[in-house]
Amino acid sequence: MSIKKFFSSLYHAFRGLVRIFRAEQNFRLQTFSAAVVILFSVYFSLRPWEYVVVILMIVIVMTMEILNTALEYFSDLLKPRLNFYVQAVKDIMAGAVFLTSLGAVAVGLIIFLPHFLKLAE
Repeated sequence: MSIKKFFSSLYHAFRGLVRIFRAEQNFRLQTFSAAVVILFSVYFSLRPWEYVVVILMIVIVMTMEILNTALEYFSDLLKPRLNFYVQAVKDIMAGAVFLTSLGAVAVGLIIFLPHFLKLAE
């Protein structure tokens, strides 16, 4: 394994993250939301397994958004020749991101709601 190739791969991965951050409003919103959730995690001193679940949910949602964006970019190459299928793929991927986000919200409520209720007492 070449160390030069390894760092080149890291560079391209980082460049991809910067590109999606700059181009996609949803990714920026998810990044901001992730930062807020991490701050709450630290503030409430979550248990180790809760940190793991929170981090996994953040990574899963953001990865789904990255896959959605990549598929949208690729689908746009096929337009207008396969317009119906392109729109169907985009809708399905958006639905996948939405469903993943709903799951993350549910997990977040399970983990954080007891902490917020204690705070409200």
